[in-house]
Amino acid sequence: MNALVSRLGLRRWRARRALRHALVLDQIVDTELPLLAAFDEERRRRSADHLAELLELARDYRYYANGWIDGRELDRRGQQVVERLEELRTCRAK
Repeated sequence: MNALVSRLGLRRWRARRALRHALVLDQIVDTELPLLAAFDEERRRRSADHLAELLELARDYRYYANGWIDGRELDRRGQQVVERLEELRTCRAK
């Protein structure tokens, strides 16, 4: 019984932590979004793509917190976001 309680407590802690991560990502997007209006069209598009990736990651953290995906899937999706952000950065440098 104690092992079950411990696992449930750990799961709740991980879910709360995932929701905190999602909230931080949301705050980053909320802070950066108004700045897009001052950018030229090309930079605005690139920045919007970057912010969209952060929103997708926040969504994935919420999916994990709700138990819809497991930690392994969250890691996989997070790695995909990092790879896409790297692609965006690389395309900008060209």
